[in-house]
Amino acid sequence: MAKTEPFEDHPDKYEDWFTRNKCTFESELKAIKTLLPDGQGLEIGVGSGIFSAPLGIKKGIEPAANMRKIAQGRGITVVGAVAEAIPFADSHFDFALMVTTICFLDSLEVALKETYRIIKPNGSLIVGIVDRNSPLGESYVKHRNESLFYKIATFYSTDDVISNMKKAGFCEFSFAQTIFHSLHDIKEVEPVNQGYGKGSFVVIKAIKQAI
Repeated sequence: MAKTEPFEDHPDKYEDWFTRNKCTFESELKAIKTLLPDGQGLEIGVGSGIFSAPLGIKKGIEPAANMRKIAQGRGITVVGAVAEAIPFADSHFDFALMVTTICFLDSLEVALKETYRIIKPNGSLIVGIVDRNSPLGESYVKHRNESLFYKIATFYSTDDVISNMKKAGFCEFSFAQTIFHSLHDIKEVEPVNQGYGKGSFVVIKAIKQAI
């Protein structure tokens, strides 16, 4: 069952986080842009469209109705659906994007298989996560019961995600990382570096091999 309750009940608080943490948000956007390809994309778990809109992604799926309304207001075509059952044909998109989505999935394995299915050969999946093993990830885990949203989340390390993506058939990985300070200390946009293991926000890109 999709974990939608806090997003249905508190869309305003979700949006407010990005307003209050503007430099963190812009750092994450910057990191995603370094690995985002051209073409027709789908954001899986598009939420309010806070990422898709500035990234120019016009389609998304989202199970929470109140979040869909906000995303539609940002000019995004949104279908009510979950990542484990994506209502699009095989090999339909050039790429798919998931940003802090996998921690709310019922089945990461099924969702990745579905995502693989709807991406074209030589297309790519881009996943943005807060690494469980990073300072921010460890803080989120420690204080998860104090958060409206993360109390229902399952956190993954970057290595966990890589392993699961490989099982789904993805290959040719590349990485970008940012958020090198605590959220309270970020007063300007953070740098984006290649690789992972130092930044708390990690972007993972992998390719669906052509058959």
